[in-house]
Amino acid sequence: MTVANRLMFEKPLGMRDTLPFFYNQKRKARQALSQTIESWGYQFLDTPMLEYLDTVGEASAIDETQLFKLLDQQGHTLVLRPDLTAPIARVAASQLKEQGYPVRLSYDGPVFRAQQIEGGKPAQFEQVGVEYIGENSIYADAEVIALQVESLKASGLEQFQLTVGHIGYVKGLLTEIFGEDHDTAEMFLRYLFRKNYVGFRKALQEVELSDRDKKRLTQLLSLRGEEDVLSQAEDITTNGACHQAIGELKQLRDLLEIYGVSHYVSFDLNLISHMNYYTGILFEGYAPHLGSLLCNGGRYDQLLPSFQSNASATGFAIRLDRLVEALSQEENTDEHVLVLYNRDTFQQGLQKAQSARAKGQHVVLQHKEQLEESSQMEARYTWVYDVTTGGGE
Repeated sequence: MTVANRLMFEKPLGMRDTLPFFYNQKRKARQALSQTIESWGYQFLDTPMLEYLDTVGEASAIDETQLFKLLDQQGHTLVLRPDLTAPIARVAASQLKEQGYPVRLSYDGPVFRAQQIEGGKPAQFEQVGVEYIGENSIYADAEVIALQVESLKASGLEQFQLTVGHIGYVKGLLTEIFGEDHDTAEMFLRYLFRKNYVGFRKALQEVELSDRDKKRLTQLLSLRGEEDVLSQAEDITTNGACHQAIGELKQLRDLLEIYGVSHYVSFDLNLISHMNYYTGILFEGYAPHLGSLLCNGGRYDQLLPSFQSNASATGFAIRLDRLVEALSQEENTDEHVLVLYNRDTFQQGLQKAQSARAKGQHVVLQHKEQLEESSQMEARYTWVYDVTTGGGE
């Protein structure tokens, strides 16, 4: 068997086909998300799928090993966009800067991240999200989180939870404990980033620290839950950066209560996401039985300055494929109609199809004699009208 024949039905690693049912579910979820996002005053835009490695590629939060790279005719290294936040930051810092901040932007499109062979993860997937650029306040963080909750609810998802943390708290506590030993502090950050709590505890046993500091780092792993964990987190540190972070989280909690979405939110003071990217409040979203991250976001005040714009920013991204997986797999409620005709009854069949389409139904008009097996096709439809016999089902 030749290589060409062997690969005839194969796809590149991590790429997937989207079959009609899943495509339809994605379309519905995308539409519900978009309508909600637009109702909050966010404007959609699109950016190229190809960007320069030296600009957007380096500014992205995605590790370089996951970038798809290629060369243009001038020898410049390009990347397939690994996220949409960095490209939108580029646009906001250049083409939208003159209109003044803040700006509320949103997006919907595919991103590309190379995967390891054993990973089994998609290398192309679609994100729907927002970027609130140009406001450095808890009100902006609260708006983004509340909008994410309302967007997920609008898609039909009923059971989900957002976990909120603050990168300033974790880094502040590690600085308080390790001082100038940045390498050790970075090691513990990496364990938290990978959610490797076993490795964290093992490293804690091996590092030279006072019993008090070891106890505080052990307590850090347990700072998860409702608002009472904020007081517990405050009690184990005297660091000013930590107390400022807790103060911001308390303000956020109060605002989310006013929005009426606080029951979807819990706190995790050891939450880390993209260590060198987020600068303040950050959050992740999960749904029951999903097994993977549904959505995430947070404040990233250092991204716009890399595009020569001194602007703060916060936002979120929802994985559309995972949202569809999380939604209850109810059967499609759209009515699909099959109208069968022959050459003597085409006009009658066309009239029947047009009438059904005018009612919002999805109609296939099919020449009966061209079907290999009519019963197999008929089984896929809600209603079947066979005008060749003058009847229907």
